[in-house]
Amino acid sequence: MKRVAFWVLALLLSASAIALTDKESKQINTIMQFYGERAGKRVTAWRNIVNDNASQDIDTKLREVNDFFNQLIFIDDIKLWGKEDFWATPLEFLGVGAGDCEDFSIAKYFSLRELGVADNKLRLVYVKALELNQFHMVVAYYPTPSSVPLLLDNLDGDIKPATKRPDLLPIYSFNASKLWLMKQKGQGQLAGKASRLSLWNDLRQRSDRIKLNRPKINFDE
Repeated sequence: MKRVAFWVLALLLSASAIALTDKESKQINTIMQFYGERAGKRVTAWRNIVNDNASQDIDTKLREVNDFFNQLIFIDDIKLWGKEDFWATPLEFLGVGAGDCEDFSIAKYFSLRELGVADNKLRLVYVKALELNQFHMVVAYYPTPSSVPLLLDNLDGDIKPATKRPDLLPIYSFNASKLWLMKQKGQGQLAGKASRLSLWNDLRQRSDRIKLNRPKINFDE
């Protein structure tokens, strides 16, 4: 999928978009007031992607969500937020139009959950990107509990089984409720509740309340 400016994408989608709910319209208005008009168009495009693919097969859902968010700009947290590690909500990520690997993965995870993908089939996986020698995050989709997961990644835009990504070394993974230590490219060992992760707890609280933060850089100016 070619990278297309979000305001163009929003216009292309508007003709066939499903009518937005009151909640979605409120989200868009909130983002426009806080981040600006282009940010509102990005959120509109996101809502259209979710609504238009609600009845599609799982492969289409994975591909559409992965391709959509991979259009955004990658930037480190310290440059964007002035913090060493900050997990943006999907609305903050789209509002700014940029983020790091956690932000890409979190937005994809929340979108797939909205598209009806069961939480027990999804994980946010913290890995080490061996070629870059740095920590990284991806989304894993498990077709069945014993399956090798498919990975959604912003480094490699093609959705591949974990066994086809020797450049990634899994460390731990989590979803809405559970936390696993990853000893292999599969299920891993259950290590407790996801609530042990303070950044995850803070993210979910801000997401529920639509609490927004302002970045140090404005990419829409």
